[in-house]
Amino acid sequence: YRISSIEPNLLMNEIIEFVANSDKFMPHFHIPLQSGSNNILRLMRRRYQRELYADRVALIKTLMPHCAIGVDVIVGFPGETDAEFRETYDFLHALDVSYLHVFTYSERANTRALEIEPVVPMQVRNERNKALRNLSYMKQQYFNGQHTGETRKVLFEKHSNDAMMEGYTDNYIKVTVPRMAEWVNKIVEWKL
Repeated sequence: YRISSIEPNLLMNEIIEFVANSDKFMPHFHIPLQSGSNNILRLMRRRYQRELYADRVALIKTLMPHCAIGVDVIVGFPGETDAEFRETYDFLHALDVSYLHVFTYSERANTRALEIEPVVPMQVRNERNKALRNLSYMKQQYFNGQHTGETRKVLFEKHSNDAMMEGYTDNYIKVTVPRMAEWVNKIVEWKL
């Protein structure tokens, strides 16, 4: 099992400790942040601040240093200034997380966000998205590199083409290997 898309204010110490001590749960969390700016989190009506998020990440990494942590983040939310985006970038840069899922804000009918000014121009939203995707790439490479040489459990789920297949380690590192039909939907020990 993997813990995915649990809000940081609902991710209690007991859940993290349970996962750390379980042989049924993988060392992988995906926790939405949305913004690294407390002001933007307030505008989004989130029930947490970035300090709580950092606390959750720190506890996970203390109990499971090898754990992958993925983050959802939105760029270009109405009212997001350059300084608030920089807060988000710097917060994520300093945070010990493994990868980011970056979303560009898009307007939705009948939402309070439509009333918030100023609207962030689409070109700026796209630039911010690109900056965080580049940061995500660097974080993913760093995380993967920390585990080079380790032997980890990999679940191979699909073929990427006729000659190759791919899967993910218990801590969510993508592995591509020559196709072995007998490994599909099996957990295999693999040296990274």
